[in-house]
Amino acid sequence: MDLKVKKQLIGALALIFIVMVFFPLFFAGDGYRERHLSSIIPEQPVTETFQSIKPLLKPLPETKALAAPSVSNSSAVNKGAAAGLDQQGVPVAWTLQLASFKDSANARALRKQLLKAGHKVYSRKTGALVKVYVGPEMNKQRLQALKKGLKEDFGLDGLLVRFTTQ
Repeated sequence: MDLKVKKQLIGALALIFIVMVFFPLFFAGDGYRERHLSSIIPEQPVTETFQSIKPLLKPLPETKALAAPSVSNSSAVNKGAAAGLDQQGVPVAWTLQLASFKDSANARALRKQLLKAGHKVYSRKTGALVKVYVGPEMNKQRLQALKKGLKEDFGLDGLLVRFTTQ
């Protein structure tokens, strides 16, 4: 190797050594100042302690069974006993289905006639048909007597069915 090339290599190694030693001194971060900003997050609130309050009144007892009817209301009891209840405890009521119409205007006309005669009348739409009913009535015998009267007055032979709200 030439002497010139050796000097160049030694000079390059010396420069690399100097840079490696002094580089961390110049860029150590001593001159960097961090900005301290005030926080806008509020302080944690003071938690209040709650006191437990004992109730003054005794709680009501659990009632899963039905209450017995009162003696003073005997007419209502007799009326309920005459009507009867089904397995779900719902009163049994009856209604008289008088007619079924495809045209709702015909059903309205019959309803109007029956209302003029003083009957309790309602109609329900089931599918494409509008059915006209008289009732409901808790006493089945009264409704059967009414069925005979409606057959004589209007010529309609009704069908006695159990009343439902649907």
